[in-house]
Amino acid sequence: MNAEDATHGETNLPWRTSSYSTGSGGECVEVALTAVGVHVRDSKCVGQGGGAVLKVGSVAWVALLRAM
Repeated sequence: MNAEDATHGETNLPWRTSSYSTGSGGECVEVALTAVGVHVRDSKCVGQGGGAVLKVGSVAWVALLRAM
């Protein structure tokens, strides 16, 4: 897993916001599923130039979800 600036091609990903979001944004984690894993970002940083994006492999993502 690694983190990088969201401005490096991450803006074209199919980002999804949590169903627990209020709809006004700012307090959520957004995820984008890809063929190689899951990209995770903080929604309150999106309007501020992107922020960091955490890339997690599929196996690690499933393990995280099961642990929650």
